[in-house]
Amino acid sequence: MIKSCKICGISDLNTLDYIINHKFPPRFIGFICNYKKSSRYVELNNLKELTKINKKNSQFVAVLVKPDEEILENIKDLNFEYFQLYDCTPNETLFIKKKYNKKIISAFTIQDKSDVQKYKFYKDVADIYLFDSKGYEKSMSFKHSLIENIKFDKELMLAGNIKFNENLENYSKIADIIDISGGLETSGIKDISKIEIFLNNINNLNK
Repeated sequence: MIKSCKICGISDLNTLDYIINHKFPPRFIGFICNYKKSSRYVELNNLKELTKINKKNSQFVAVLVKPDEEILENIKDLNFEYFQLYDCTPNETLFIKKKYNKKIISAFTIQDKSDVQKYKFYKDVADIYLFDSKGYEKSMSFKHSLIENIKFDKELMLAGNIKFNENLENYSKIADIIDISGGLETSGIKDISKIEIFLNNINNLNK
């Protein structure tokens, strides 16, 4: 059952202010902290400014692809509740979790069944599982049938080419949290009108 959402790839103050102050704000807001191939990547100085804002009822997520010590040290005192980690081993994840005292979203990019089964190695270190496509900075899909019959022991976040105006009921048997980024954009820029429709749809789903 979908209970909440994450809007990812926020890189400007106007969009951030809009979603934080929305009557149905997202539970999570994600910032791309070290993946420079993404058009949504946020430079450190901008990241510091964005995360100073009063986030009210939302929680901030640092999205990190195999982070090195430099980026982790640079963001350790910023206002993040969660680190979302791609391409980190269970031991690396545990080290980061303990050293920086953050909750962890372990992200798995899915192409086949073997990719899905990797979650089992993270059940002692992850707080939330995220299943995403192999696209990273590109909005791509994967076969949700690969995960729909598995009973997970943690909340499951689902990403991968989800559109702002989709019938979210289609995901209700799979996910607890919808993670969306490119689906809220027009020509690569976050589109307030699409965000409005999406957040209202999430709210209507939970009525």
